[in-house]
Order: sequence, then C-alpha cells, then structure tokens
Amino acid sequence: MSFFKNTVLTKRIVIFVLFVIVSLILWNTYIFFQKFKQEERAKMEILASAIKELATNTDLDASVNLETKIFENITNIPSIQVNKDGTINSWRNLDSTKTSNPKYLQSQLEIMKSQNKPIEIKYLDITEYVYYRDSDLLDKLTYYPIALILILLLFLTVIYMLFSSNKIAEQNRLWTGMAKETAHQIGTPLSSLLGWIELLKLENINQKHISEMEKDIDRLNTIANRFSKIGSKPELQQHNIVMVTKTAVDYLKSRSSKQVLFDFNPKFEHLFSTINIELFGWVIENLIKNAIDAMKGKGKITISISEKDKWIQITVSDTGKGIPKSQFKQIFKPGFTTKKRGWGLGLSLSKRIVDEYHHGKIFVKKSEINKGTSIQILLKK
Repeated sequence: MSFFKNTVLTKRIVIFVLFVIVSLILWNTYIFFQKFKQEERAKMEILASAIKELATNTDLDASVNLETKIFENITNIPSIQVNKDGTINSWRNLDSTKTSNPKYLQSQLEIMKSQNKPIEIKYLDITEYVYYRDSDLLDKLTYYPIALILILLLFLTVIYMLFSSNKIAEQNRLWTGMAKETAHQIGTPLSSLLGWIELLKLENINQKHISEMEKDIDRLNTIANRFSKIGSKPELQQHNIVMVTKTAVDYLKSRSSKQVLFDFNPKFEHLFSTINIELFGWVIENLIKNAIDAMKGKGKITISISEKDKWIQITVSDTGKGIPKSQFKQIFKPGFTTKKRGWGLGLSLSKRIVDEYHHGKIFVKKSEINKGTSIQILLKK
C-alpha cells in the first residue's frame, strides 16, 4: 500500500514539475517575443523618421546618406509604404521575383495590417503610412515554445517507456521465480503421495478410490509442470486440437456443478496444430472457469472448433453476465478482475501462452450484457 502511495505521489510531483517547466518556457518566450517585437517596431519608427527627413530636408546628400544607412541596417523586416488613399508607393525586403504582381503586394499588405499597427508619416500636406510584418526570425520564435514542449514530452516519454519496460521485466522475473518455486514446492508432497498410494494398494482398500486419488495426483503433477514452464521456452509438438480440448473440457465437466451444461461441438474430428499440451489445456481450463464464474455456476457453456483459411478457431461461449465493449482488451491485462477474490492473472496468462508461446491470437469475439460472452482462440494449422 505504501508503494502505491509513493508511486502516486511521485507521479503528482513529476506532473507538477512538468507544469512549472512548461509554464516558465511559455512565459519567458512570451516576454522575449514582446521585447523583440518592440525592438522591430522601434526600427520601423526610425525608418519612418528617415523617410520623413529625406522628404523635408534641404540637405539632400546628408538625408540620402542617412536613409541609406538605415535601409542597410533594416534588411529583415518586410514593409510597404502607402498613401493616405491606400495606394502602394514602395516596398522593402519582399520577394523581388514576385513584387511585379499586384496581387502579391496586396496579400502582403493584408498580412502586415493583421500583424502590426501602421506608422504614420506626416510632412507638408502629405500623409503616408508604413506597414510592416514580423521578421522571419520572429515568426520562427512563435514556434519555439512548441518545439521545446515537444522535445520535453519526447524526453519524458522515453523515460516513461524505459521505466515501464524495466518494471515489467522485473515483474516478469518475479512471477517466473514464484511460478518455478511453486512447482518445486508442489513436487515434494507429490512424491510422498505417490509413495502412500503404493502402500494403499497393498491394503484391502477399494481400488476405485485409489484410482480417483491417482487422477488427482496426476492433475497436481500437470499443474506443477505448467508452473515450471512459465518463463521458459516450452516444447511444441503436433497435436490434435480437438482431442486436447476435449480432454480439458471433460476434466472440468466431471468436476463442475450439474447446473452447468457443457456443449462440446467440434466440426471436425482431427485438426492439428503445433502446441504444448499442458499449456494449451491450461488456457482452455481458464476460459471455462471464467465462463462458470460469469454465469455464477449456472448456465450453458458451448465449446466449438472449426477452421478458416490457415487458422483453427476454438470458441468458448457462455450465457453469463457479459463484458462491456470498453473492457474487451482490458480483461487480458494482468491484475484486471471483476471478482471480489482473484488476482486477475488467468486471462493475462492465457493471452501470453497463446500469443507468445503459440504465435496465435485470443480475443473477445462478441459479448452482450446479461446474455453472454464468446472468446475465440486462433491457432495456425
């Protein structure tokens, strides 16, 4: 519980720090942008003053030299000079290959009007206006905070993925170790039980009882073998899927309530695939047990087997409470469960066995609330 609290606290701190960093980036960029914009306007006001000086000063040589120097220093800010009636007089720092087109000049003028207030020039009886737009550098600065935020998010995503992969790898090692240890622990009393059965055979005891005990011991041995294979590459061989599935169904049928009806409906007697019998049988048992739980121990389970193209289709259907569509993928995630008791590992383990070990697919084919669910397994023929 403390680990969960620490994890939540860490996430909140990270989110808060991220929010502060993003806010500082946006604020500083805004301040810098406004300052840069003010500097560009100051340059254009100097330019306007130079134009006025040139028009009114009688010392032409000095005025021309002054305006020329100012023009040489303002080469990155596009501008257009217009009369009071809106007629374009001159332009500066525009694309020289397009300035012969009046539509281009007019479109640039509209952009300038939308970005900045014009600078008024009055001399004698003449009134003119200088319009200008933001320089390319200022335009690029607009996207600067977005680029920084994207880089920051990318960096955090990489860190999160590394953290998640390490956490998943650690969890896998933990579960693998626990599974192998469980198999080892089960093996010790199994050996002892086998010895006791041999002694019971020598006594005058009903052989039917001994036979049932042997079946349960074989079952425990199968469970131990299943756990021992977790985390290891299982041995796969060609087997008849119909017979393997029937064996798993028959075992659970004999140990389930009479209120649970089983309908085993294969369309073929022989369909072969490369599987591990113990692990695949485990998957079928998990699906049937989940179906029984969904029906609360009363209803009908239908197991059908068919083929389509290169796939063998095994479908387990029940008449239980159904699954919301939003949970079709969630039910296969470790820890997800709707039961009051349970670890939520059965379906996630089944998915791993089918997907990773058998290179097949397992998914919710269909489900309706209060009507039932169908989960399908696809295995390559």
